[in-house]
Amino acid sequence: MIQFHCSYRWDDGSKDVWKGTVNQIIPFGSHYEVFILSRSSLRVLIGKSSSGLFACLPDFSVGCHLSSLNDAFYNNEKLIHALDNAVDGTTVACALKALASTLTFD
Repeated sequence: MIQFHCSYRWDDGSKDVWKGTVNQIIPFGSHYEVFILSRSSLRVLIGKSSSGLFACLPDFSVGCHLSSLNDAFYNNEKLIHALDNAVDGTTVACALKALASTLTFD
């Protein structure tokens, strides 16, 4: 299990802080399936295409391109837009940053 912290500043200036855990990482060779437990339970498929890294959340019927896994700012913006949910998008971006040294793409 990999634990991580998240925070999000709302438009009104208030800030939320919460914790998350990566419960499981399943490698499939071409991609990973990652299970995240936080305020929601999230399954994320992470892979690499000719356009770079991507994340898909099939349970929410969404996906988007990513920057490097360490780039929480860019990934946060893309994931929030795809999910239309600031908390879940931020949670996934923070989890990806926590996984940056664990997941490799050849």
